[in-house]
Amino acid sequence: MAEPVRQRLEECARSGSKADRALATYILAKTASIPFETAATLAEKVGVSEPTVGRFCRSLGFKSFKDLKEQFRQDIGDRPWLIADRLKEFQERSLAGEDALAQSLQLEIAGLVAVYELARSPEWKRVVTRLTTARRVFVAGFQTERAMADMFAYQLQYLRDGVQRLDLAGGNFIELLATDPSGVCLVMFEARRYSRLAQVLAQEAKKAGIPVTLITDAFCAWAPDLVDEMFTVPTEFNLFWDSTAPMASLVNLMMNAVSIEIGPSVEARMTRVSQLYSHFTGHVGDTGGAEK
Repeated sequence: MAEPVRQRLEECARSGSKADRALATYILAKTASIPFETAATLAEKVGVSEPTVGRFCRSLGFKSFKDLKEQFRQDIGDRPWLIADRLKEFQERSLAGEDALAQSLQLEIAGLVAVYELARSPEWKRVVTRLTTARRVFVAGFQTERAMADMFAYQLQYLRDGVQRLDLAGGNFIELLATDPSGVCLVMFEARRYSRLAQVLAQEAKKAGIPVTLITDAFCAWAPDLVDEMFTVPTEFNLFWDSTAPMASLVNLMMNAVSIEIGPSVEARMTRVSQLYSHFTGHVGDTGGAEK
């Protein structure tokens, strides 16, 4: 009996040619969208030619990409093929009380919707404009939320100049509080149990007249009087640890909005950033790199 399609794709992703590995990896990662692809659209998304897709399929034992899709569907069998079916199955199991993870999924989907609703608020538009026009943007995160602050700062640095992570180890935040406050803003990430540092930093920023945007959970009672905007995201999904996934979704949406607000100059900056990285460090497949 022939090997299942998934197994053939996994083997190809490990040992195939460069183009074949790229195609196999994409198909395995995008199972839910593959039914809607054609050989032409797949080729465009992976960055290969349409004939290459045909050769790839034949190398795996299929007549065409259409044939591969059909066999893939049969391999999955009773398992859902489209994302809507998968969500329906999870919902049914959740209502039947059979699966705690299914309940968590429902909560997380609702949380994601809530984040997208925040992106339509007047406060959101105000923050996006500030992040685009501010002379300097400082970012802070405390405890486990430091990772979200890093993500926000590093991504925003790709889009614009003047972005800096606050140094928690220094113990005095002089980068922010001992500088000219004009044209300066602060973005903070924090969730319970809240660090005393977060509250004190917000208080001092307010005294200095520095606008503060806080991304936090639904239990933050100390912040409303200290910050200019507070984006409250759901974090409780019946999991062992409160989830920061909605914060990450908010970061992605905000980066998208800022890039649109900045306009065409974003492309030039990102190209320059990529060139510098390629020169000093290098990406996989680069022939250049730092001079020796």
